[in-house]
Amino acid sequence: MRKAAISRRATSAFAGLALAAATLLGTFAAPAAKAQNPIPPIETPNVPPPDQNPQGHRLKSDVDLVVLHVTVTDEKGEFVENLNRNEFQVFEDKIQQNVSMFSRDDIPVTMGLVIDNSGSMREKRAQVNAAALTFVQTSNPQDEAFVVNFNDEFYLDTEGDFTSDQRNLQDALARIDTRGSTALYDAVIGSLGHLKKGHKDKRVLLVITDGDDDASRMSFEDTVKSAEESNATIYTIGVFSQDDMKNDKKMVRHSKKVLTELADATGGEAYFPANLDEVTPICEQVAHEIRNQYTIGYYPTNGSRDGTFRSVQVRVFPPKGLGKINVRTRTGYYAPKPSANAD
Repeated sequence: MRKAAISRRATSAFAGLALAAATLLGTFAAPAAKAQNPIPPIETPNVPPPDQNPQGHRLKSDVDLVVLHVTVTDEKGEFVENLNRNEFQVFEDKIQQNVSMFSRDDIPVTMGLVIDNSGSMREKRAQVNAAALTFVQTSNPQDEAFVVNFNDEFYLDTEGDFTSDQRNLQDALARIDTRGSTALYDAVIGSLGHLKKGHKDKRVLLVITDGDDDASRMSFEDTVKSAEESNATIYTIGVFSQDDMKNDKKMVRHSKKVLTELADATGGEAYFPANLDEVTPICEQVAHEIRNQYTIGYYPTNGSRDGTFRSVQVRVFPPKGLGKINVRTRTGYYAPKPSANAD
């Protein structure tokens, strides 16, 4: 069966990042489809308001509520459990906010596996696929997932937009044609766009690559902005060969910097295993983290709909005796833009 490709058509002009992204992404079409419909421009997704239908985990949309997924670990890297709302403080642009929503439920996730399919991955894909499948197998039964394989192009390789079927995901990961270059930025932006179609309030990308971007039309800055607008958490795994680390140190350093900055901006984390045997434990760790995060929300004191970037910081004041802790969440978000119909 033919892969569902995202076409990249040239246009005479790009009217800002949103239009550029829409033109670049083309379509995630069904494998047998002849016509293709453009993916809409990436924009800030609707997010849930506080304390509505917690059992169903599908909350009424409210664009004014800012939702943060927060990871709290101790000095040993263990997750800190049983914290309460009063032990968290949230700041937006250094101004303290009132926490309106707080929970630590294992809520369903929309997740994307974004896997490097360039020529240098040929000998690594079997172990990478097994690790990625391990990540999915730890999921909540209500999760939905998709697989994007990429080289100098990128492809949605799951049947339909999303699936919870393990065999479908395994087949998608097995669709390997390792060749060509590495269009990492394009693949991430395309996957973030597809993530918007998801039905879950929590959204995650797991990106596994072994090299520097050398084929994308979009830039790293475009990629970070799209990630910040998406409200997704991105985890990255760089799987470099011993030859790369010895003979191509500049590429490895730059790639590590890119993967780290992308993860940090979204509240995720970057990992650089010493060998392929470490990839599966890392995937298990990421899956475990997703299940052990606090979800907090607030209504910003700055109610301006000006489309500006707002920095966010979360502080935690745990009970005495716990020692030093690490708090991780996204670095900020883009405020909603003025309505086109506003006076």
